[in-house]
Amino acid sequence: MNQDLQKERAGASFNPELLTNVLDGSPENTRRRREIENLILKDPDFQHENLNFLSRSQRYEVAVKKSATMVEKMRKFGIADPDEILWFKKLHLVNFVEPVGLNYSMFIPTLLNQGTTAQQEKWLHSSKGLEIIGTYAQTEMGHVGKTSNHAIVLAQLITQGKCYGLHAFIVPIRELGTHKPLPGITVGDIGPKFGYDEMDNGYLKMDSYRIPRENMLMKHAQVKPDGTYVKPLSNKLTYGTMVFIRAVLVGESARCLSKACTIAIRYSAVRHQSEIKPGEPEPQILDYQTQQYKLFPLLATAYAFQFVGAYMKETYHRINEDIGHGDLSELPELHALTAGLKAFTSWTTNTAIEACRMACGGHGYSHCSGLPNIYVNFTPTCTFEGENTVMMLQTARFLMKSYDQVHSGKLVCGMVSYLNDLPSQRIQPQQVAVWPTVVDINSPDSLTEAYKLRAARLVEIAAKNLQTEVIHRKSKEVAWNLTSIDLVRASEAHCHYVAVKLFTEKVLQIQEKSIQAVLRRLCLLYSLYGISQNAGDFLQGSIMTESQITQVNERIKELLTAIRPDAVALVDAFDFQDVTLGSVLGRYDGNVYENLFEWAKKSPLNKTEVHESYKHLKSLQSKL
Repeated sequence: MNQDLQKERAGASFNPELLTNVLDGSPENTRRRREIENLILKDPDFQHENLNFLSRSQRYEVAVKKSATMVEKMRKFGIADPDEILWFKKLHLVNFVEPVGLNYSMFIPTLLNQGTTAQQEKWLHSSKGLEIIGTYAQTEMGHVGKTSNHAIVLAQLITQGKCYGLHAFIVPIRELGTHKPLPGITVGDIGPKFGYDEMDNGYLKMDSYRIPRENMLMKHAQVKPDGTYVKPLSNKLTYGTMVFIRAVLVGESARCLSKACTIAIRYSAVRHQSEIKPGEPEPQILDYQTQQYKLFPLLATAYAFQFVGAYMKETYHRINEDIGHGDLSELPELHALTAGLKAFTSWTTNTAIEACRMACGGHGYSHCSGLPNIYVNFTPTCTFEGENTVMMLQTARFLMKSYDQVHSGKLVCGMVSYLNDLPSQRIQPQQVAVWPTVVDINSPDSLTEAYKLRAARLVEIAAKNLQTEVIHRKSKEVAWNLTSIDLVRASEAHCHYVAVKLFTEKVLQIQEKSIQAVLRRLCLLYSLYGISQNAGDFLQGSIMTESQITQVNERIKELLTAIRPDAVALVDAFDFQDVTLGSVLGRYDGNVYENLFEWAKKSPLNKTEVHESYKHLKSLQSKL
């Protein structure tokens, strides 16, 4: 064990195990997750190939093999709970992307949410065992390829000469047994991408291709044998799978940011460089204030997103249960919240992973750090399951509707209830309300209030600008486009408020004093750092004064110092196995440099002392 990491762990103010229990939801969840992870680590069939030295075709084959083994092992170990399946898959696949992943994350959930009982009986068992390998084809290119044999295709429904918009259909695309494309189907892989090498994202073309009427998923909308269309209770029910996957992606943002922070902070505790005082030993780079300022706000963000992710998962399941009982009242907010938070967390995480890479210096650029792999496999999150700007504009639609409701004298509930407090009666057409408030920068509750006021103000600015454009332009669509920058800013402010609010509420729920103290410091840092990065919003709205912003920046420096002794313990609490991190720099034992050398020796270029390409240079040198 590296001495620096030993010293860091011995000097922590809390027991990381207790914080791991908080992140997992309970000590029992932690115990069970580790039990499942150990099943894999002790299994002789579990082999961790170094994917960095494989070609794309090899990576794809290894990933398909792993997926098949994974299904067999889950059957053998009796793993059926959705959370346990996720734990098992994450460790079994390590940092591979899963070619059959969409079968479990989108095909099966869509079947469950939108299929009738008879349809589920027909397809569900086969898809769970990978006899049917499903994908989710919402676009012509991107979601299918070489692995799947069935697709849930979202296509326009036309019956009795009328178009009723997008509906979900189950479409067989390959012959079972031979895996050859069916007549009328053209399907294949779209080629190399920025990352996701193991995923066979593909193209799908159908030419005069017929499926039975019974292949339309009919739990909500239906087409009768005579062609009569029966509309669903809500059109949004068709997008249930998208809402589910967006809720999951918030948790995935938390997970990937937590991994990046673990690697960068452990390495920063092991790496020594330069000197702060002349003549003294080289300090750990984690002792430099600039390194702390790069990494600790990201660590605080990772914790914030962990709690936001847990909330979204819980909220999705609660509202989905209500929908099952015919209560759709919370569906619009769920749709808006998942869209906005998916965009907010993935944009932030995408930037943060890259910041962690750069904080590791030159070694961060090497695949041995694990960070390039985390980045290229996470970054598509910003554009799949809804491009982020479009997602923010969907949230903005809900915010504008809520604002209009309040303006017409109705109350709104849920996360937008702060709009009820708008002092609308005092607002002149070109004037935005000023809230007299005193922000206590040491109080998470007071900071939540400041974020609430910022969100309310930016929602109001967007609403007023939209109204002005509608009056001038007459067209709502043109007005919406000309106000879209303001609308996205309003949505971002709303999501930021939700994250601060949920983090603050979580801290108050913690009983153990040492854990509450360290989380409170992270919560303050997350909130104050956000204010310092968006100071203009808080100043323009007279939510805070210039002197308070100065105090915020000073308090951030104090918090960096306060968090420093606990930094390594805070990333240890994420409880990632070394194989999950896939990083030489982020190893738990801190033995970085000897393992860097061992890793480098495995490069295929090092198989021979003199590479065969030397022949091209030899002829030039012989002329000297």
